[in-house]
Amino acid sequence: MALISCKNVTMGYENQLAVEDVSFDIEDGDYVCIVGENGSGKSTLLKGLLGLMKPRAGEIAFGDGLKQNMIGYLPQQTIVQRDFPASVWEVVLSGCLNRRGMRPFYSPAERRIASANIEKLGIGGLVKKSYRDLSGGQQQRVLLARALCATEKLLLLDEPVTGLDPVVTSELYALIRQLNREGVTIVMVSHDINCSVHYAGKILHMDTGVLFYGPSEKYLESDVCRRLLGGDAHG
Repeated sequence: MALISCKNVTMGYENQLAVEDVSFDIEDGDYVCIVGENGSGKSTLLKGLLGLMKPRAGEIAFGDGLKQNMIGYLPQQTIVQRDFPASVWEVVLSGCLNRRGMRPFYSPAERRIASANIEKLGIGGLVKKSYRDLSGGQQQRVLLARALCATEKLLLLDEPVTGLDPVVTSELYALIRQLNREGVTIVMVSHDINCSVHYAGKILHMDTGVLFYGPSEKYLESDVCRRLLGGDAHG
């Protein structure tokens, strides 16, 4: 079965539907970008995948031994989170929290996982620094390392390059693509259509419901993409 299977999923807040009758499958190794206007249900859908919100109708099922507490998540950052007064090492290691369970301390194995992800993300020189003193790009690398500590299979990323300059944005996209090539399934919410079709293998275009789901090259040829980009589908 698929890594994630959404069947007729509907979600909402009080009297407002944010996600309506959404169905799609994500396979192991996919790189999926979720795009759409503000208020189209993208972030709400991520909350459903993470178990932070329950669907009002439909089902979200996981395959290949995946559980919700084995998903790595990089949320949109708030001003308060950017000012978090912990060391880089502490932030990354906290990604092992679900692995630790009720034990009071992290195990040597969990510390090795954190160290390996710090090296993978190229932030070894920052481990003793305070997270709040880092640049935006460095903070995103730290949060990506933290998310990887929670998973070997699936990363959910909510607008990971917001507020970053073009060079740092390009570096972060390249890092995410490399992680995907190494076998991590990527599901990323993005407002940047051009970068989405360049990097992702599949596009899920939402407007509370699904307007398009399929390969990026097919999306470029679709009416929904042409309408969004004003006829300039290749940017």
